[in-house]
Amino acid sequence: MLKKAREKRGEIEMDEYKAERKRMVAEQIAQRGIRDPRLLAVMEALPRHRFVPPDHLAWAYADGPLPIGFGQTISQPYIVALMTEALHLTGAERVLEVGSGSGYQAAVLGKMAAEVHTVEFIPELAAQAVAALKELGFANVHLHVGDGSLGWPACAPYDAILVAAAAPRVPQPLLEQLAEGGRLILPVGSQGFQQLEIWEMRAGKYEQEPGIPVAFVPLRGEHGWR
Repeated sequence: MLKKAREKRGEIEMDEYKAERKRMVAEQIAQRGIRDPRLLAVMEALPRHRFVPPDHLAWAYADGPLPIGFGQTISQPYIVALMTEALHLTGAERVLEVGSGSGYQAAVLGKMAAEVHTVEFIPELAAQAVAALKELGFANVHLHVGDGSLGWPACAPYDAILVAAAAPRVPQPLLEQLAEGGRLILPVGSQGFQQLEIWEMRAGKYEQEPGIPVAFVPLRGEHGWR
């Protein structure tokens, strides 16, 4: 009886999270204009609560960022969706993410692209993200510890680059690692307030367009905040 009761509790918990994910996608993401059906399906299926610290599980699907330790956060679900959609992924791309954090954004990218390289500055966070990604069976997401503001030249060029931390300006190494036709999205501005910028490489030249105002933690490293 006790075993059945535990199994039942597990089923209820899973059902509750499933309902929360569905509500998150419908109310926080789709209603705000995200239209990519593949992305909506990924975010409805991906267990965001597996990337959230235990003391914040109650807010795993809330409409906002959450602390994950070491002064870092897991981004608001809408911002994750917005930045991912802006990359125009088809499923065949090699993607670079700067700022692995919890691993959740990398997991979304791993479902949307063929290969993902993600770089984390803080070793302890990297270890936690690796454990979560491994537990969920992500074989196409490769996490590296290092200075993400320098990109990851060993696997360049990239069809898409997503920076999940705020830079004072777009890091030149990231532009140089962008493939022809590739897109780069990142928050640029002061510490505490930035604007998303979308860069695209076309015929050997970089084109830039502005996005919405955002607030991200500072990018660490040579081309980030000292």
